[in-house]
Amino acid sequence: MKKLATSMALWLLAFGAVICGAVAADLPCGTARLIVPWPPGGDTDIIYRSVVDAANKAGAKPSLQVVNSAGQGGTKGAREVKDAKPDGCTLLALHDSTYTSFLTGRVDFTYDVFEPVALMTYTPSIIGAAINAPFSDMKGLIAEAKKAPQTVIAGATLGSNTHFIFLILEDKTGMRLKYVPYEGTRERLTALLAKNIQLGEMNIITARQYMKEGTLKGLGIATEKRDPALPELATLKEQGVDLVYGTNRGVVAPKGTPATAIAHWEAVLAKAARDPAVVATMEGQGTIVQFKGARDYAAHFKKGFDEHKTAAVNLGIYKQ
Repeated sequence: MKKLATSMALWLLAFGAVICGAVAADLPCGTARLIVPWPPGGDTDIIYRSVVDAANKAGAKPSLQVVNSAGQGGTKGAREVKDAKPDGCTLLALHDSTYTSFLTGRVDFTYDVFEPVALMTYTPSIIGAAINAPFSDMKGLIAEAKKAPQTVIAGATLGSNTHFIFLILEDKTGMRLKYVPYEGTRERLTALLAKNIQLGEMNIITARQYMKEGTLKGLGIATEKRDPALPELATLKEQGVDLVYGTNRGVVAPKGTPATAIAHWEAVLAKAARDPAVVATMEGQGTIVQFKGARDYAAHFKKGFDEHKTAAVNLGIYKQ
């Protein structure tokens, strides 16, 4: 993983030399807000606090401040930014739930009500299980869930990618799970450790820590190949489930934000993504720096939306 993060940082260095030549915008605020629509202490909050620290250290003007606006599975803060003045002084940290929540009918808007600024990171998904769960791999989980449908309990932020990964697994395997909603990562992991639920999505670092301690089980990682950080954990593909999945995190602005403001923040975030402290924090979170500028991020959004919409239609959960 360290090798991957290092090579990504070198790529970003070359890319940043081009993009950071953008002229700074004259924004009408001394401090801009980056709304993180999840509670403090979760994966997304930790990742963006690192990015904001790097941006401010590099002299971002206006400076950036993380503001947590948690609630409604990330949609409360998203609505706040959607309705904010498009002057470049309010930004939103978001991930794939911007379209999964729309597709499952939790909200009536999706990525296209925002202006893409930059895609920042990618976090591969791991299927985690409580230590007392009566299964230790995907084969055992599938058998248990088929034997007693809707009795195996999975925790998720409903409508988010932590929910969608299990919905897709249901579709691919024929198993049926019971879901309990949680607002964010910390709450879900606390419930998993307390054995209040049996399943939950995790990242590499979380899985490595708790698997080593013997307090949680890793059932499989949703990557093409095993990760060097967890070489003992089999991929879902190895276990007969053809699924590669993870969380893409980025930054957007309210619709109508001037192109000069978008270019300004794109350059600021490109520079932050190259900061060694950010790369190290991402590695510590089981996350990969994956910077894309505004234009490429827009294409990424469309591709991700189309893929998830196809899955939602196939699963019979498409609500729009």
